[in-house]
Amino acid sequence: MSGVAFDTQRAALADVVAIPVTPFAEDGTVDRDVHRALLRRLLDGGVRTLTPGGNTGEFYALTPEERRSVTELTLEEAGESATVLVGVGHDVPTAVATARHAAERGAAMVMVHQPAHPYVSPAGWVDYHRAIAEAVPGLGVVPYVRDARLHGSRLSELADHCPNVIGVKYAVPDAARFAAFARDAGLDRFVWVAGLAEPYAPSYFSAGATGFTSGLVNVAPAMSLNMITALRSGDYRAAMKVWERIRSFEELRSADGSADNVAVVKDALASLGLCRRSVRPPSRTLPEQTRAEVARIVAGWCL
Repeated sequence: MSGVAFDTQRAALADVVAIPVTPFAEDGTVDRDVHRALLRRLLDGGVRTLTPGGNTGEFYALTPEERRSVTELTLEEAGESATVLVGVGHDVPTAVATARHAAERGAAMVMVHQPAHPYVSPAGWVDYHRAIAEAVPGLGVVPYVRDARLHGSRLSELADHCPNVIGVKYAVPDAARFAAFARDAGLDRFVWVAGLAEPYAPSYFSAGATGFTSGLVNVAPAMSLNMITALRSGDYRAAMKVWERIRSFEELRSADGSADNVAVVKDALASLGLCRRSVRPPSRTLPEQTRAEVARIVAGWCL
């Protein structure tokens, strides 16, 4: 993979990195037609980076076949108009197979989910990501960091072995820790994506991030794009105006350890008539009181 191609991928990370929902039909299967419509809405709204297989897409609740299907559908719908960053994870052979499938289908990058294992050593973290990155040397690789114990030097070590590790989705809710991690790893060596979305984007941008992930963008693409436009220009006052508008919505998503993170987004889409509110266990559909609050917030946005 040439430097020019990786430069293109880096630019795609320095943006609103949308995490599309995975809509389900009444019979519980993935609703492909609705999924295409939701992706088209994002693309028409100006979104240029899509992550099938993200947490907002219920990655861990999908079967391997469904994850492959969602990847293929996203790549088909995006065409040449957006960059696709495919979520991969689980055990090493599964993650490698998913990454190779993404490469074969024409994806530009893979995002490696934080290893879902109760015993993660720093050296093992490097080995896990190295095995995946070396399997797809032509793809950009983006580790998803949620572990506050991981030191930036480990990311630097990984990239020494794997030059296709080009960005980081950092999702530890601590702006000072992020600033230190990024500088220990190499601030200019990677693209830093604020992995806790719009609520943390202003503080993380002040410390070196240039992109942020978003589930909100499924509902209100213009608000996410308005925030990144403000952040790129250094207009933190304007960015915080967006923050104030979305605060109540995002607080519902983050409450109780983010238990209803996906359900709030899907319920918002349901209130707009765009998809069913169904989520899969261990998520749950919202109780009536919360559902009414979500509808009230979204109605106030005048979408």
